[in-house]
Amino acid sequence: MLKAGVLGAGHLGKIHLRLLNQSDKYELAGFYDPNQKNAQKVAREFGYTSFSSIEELIDAVDVVDIVTPTLSHFDCAKKALEKGRHIFVEKPIAKTVAEANEIIALAEKYGVKGQVGHVERFNPAFMAVQDKISNPMFIETHRLAEFNPRGTDVPVVLDLMIHDIDIILSLVNSPVKNINASGVSVISNSPDIANARIEFENGCVANLTASRISLKNMRKSRFFQRDAYISVDFLEKQVEVVKMKDAPKTADEFALILQNAEGVKKQIYFENPKISLNNAILDELETFADAIANNTTPVVTLTQGKEALKVALEVIASF
Repeated sequence: MLKAGVLGAGHLGKIHLRLLNQSDKYELAGFYDPNQKNAQKVAREFGYTSFSSIEELIDAVDVVDIVTPTLSHFDCAKKALEKGRHIFVEKPIAKTVAEANEIIALAEKYGVKGQVGHVERFNPAFMAVQDKISNPMFIETHRLAEFNPRGTDVPVVLDLMIHDIDIILSLVNSPVKNINASGVSVISNSPDIANARIEFENGCVANLTASRISLKNMRKSRFFQRDAYISVDFLEKQVEVVKMKDAPKTADEFALILQNAEGVKKQIYFENPKISLNNAILDELETFADAIANNTTPVVTLTQGKEALKVALEVIASF
């Protein structure tokens, strides 16, 4: 078992603590939180060991789980990596691309592994259709959330949209060609609602909308590709797969047949992939443990985390 320690015992930090504590792949050493009042409360309430400093925690573990505000990701990662510790860092990987590049360089220098917490990669709905999404040419995403003061220290692009940016970059095998975006600050000092159009060199276009001032929550993505339409509801854990194939000469009377202007007939059929419900956060943490134990590549690498950050920052820059 790998000894793990958590930096940050806020809302998400407490979830990580609970899951690491119940995992068979980790031995939870404890946590560090600079807010002593909160640290004492968490230690008292859940029985986790509270370390008195970042350095003390790093010295006691194999894996450092960084669940602090984005602004401190780099400093925490640097301290852990320089001690030769593996790092799991919540998204976004860092505040700037330069910081992300240094994190990657340090991980390589000290021969340790890192993974970024892009948790939607482990969403059971996405995992059920991931292998069916092949060369999508148009993508539309909506990630809408009710207002929550937590997370407003960063623009909505880094808070919410970056999830969809990472998913899209993992599926579109082509460099980004152009980005157009707009964002509006409504309640916070940074944009609360944003829309981006990302064009790829292979012709794929992605249209992304993110909001943290909506009246209802929504996390939906739609992928359009040759002869297929795939919809993923990340919130409700549901998928819809609609495919087309050349219509047979003698079709079943209940078959849904479409004919285009050229007279080509296509049969529409529906697939229902099996969705295996899981705990996505536990899965991302445990696959990281597997990557360390088996010396394999983590599911979401530090470099992929950097690429998602890079595109997110380009979206913000084009407002």
